[in-house]
Amino acid sequence: MSVRELVVLGTASQVPTRHRNHNGYLLRWDGQGILFDPGEGTQRQMLRAGVAAHDIDRICVTHFHGDHSLGLAGVIQRINLDQVPHPVTAHYPASGQHFFERLRYATAYRETVELAQAPVAADGTLAVTETYTLDAYRLSHPVESYGYRLTEPDGRRILPERLAAHGIKGPDVGRIQREGALDGVTLDEVSEVRRGQRFAFVMDTRLCEGVHALAEGADMLVIESTFLDEDVRLATDHGHLTAGQAAAVARDAGVRHLVLTHFSQRYSEPAEFERQARAAGFDGELSIAQDLMRVPVPKR
Repeated sequence: MSVRELVVLGTASQVPTRHRNHNGYLLRWDGQGILFDPGEGTQRQMLRAGVAAHDIDRICVTHFHGDHSLGLAGVIQRINLDQVPHPVTAHYPASGQHFFERLRYATAYRETVELAQAPVAADGTLAVTETYTLDAYRLSHPVESYGYRLTEPDGRRILPERLAAHGIKGPDVGRIQREGALDGVTLDEVSEVRRGQRFAFVMDTRLCEGVHALAEGADMLVIESTFLDEDVRLATDHGHLTAGQAAAVARDAGVRHLVLTHFSQRYSEPAEFERQARAAGFDGELSIAQDLMRVPVPKR
């Protein structure tokens, strides 16, 4: 059975707190696992969340600030220690190649797994698989940063009432799906397009074109909201978003499920992030991320 869910490993901005680990997010997408922004402590959070090194097929780093990347060393070594039987691909800003190599070889260990390095140098498609296309868009932060977006290929939804109207039943249903037509009836006449699911991951950034491109039509948007709205000047100066700004992006993009995360340690009351997001006019499903929570990607 296919599973599509976000496993939240950490939600803290800049420094961890007693209740929030540094960043880390695993997206389970059918049989694939994509690890986003493994900050310090990610390996231990994986253990607590029931995530194994074998679950990781791809690593996506938005940028090379420590709260988003210091966990790479431990995760990469764990992948090799556990002898993960499949290749793993790592995406990260090309300008941070030296940081990636330093983290990959921070200490001595035995390499047993094929780890492909696929740095990101510009907006565009990074990978195409049977179940998703992975794209990256540049964000606005003091260091080079990219957001990531998964798009499932569109499919078709069979409409039983139309099948019945044309007298199509039993084995013929499978036949028209395979062949595209049956006795003069086309597949288009008995089905409709089912738009593929879309998942977007946006970390440290100011408002910019990339944020809106990533969020557009997303079924789930995971987005930083480091500051509350009253600290918007701090957010802009340091290359971040407020809760209201993130929610307005989701509102305008038609996002179905908004996940706010990456919270500054200056705030102790998460309910205020939800209040400000609702005040910004977002009326879809909303989650204020907590460490170790699991969030299903909305079905279509």
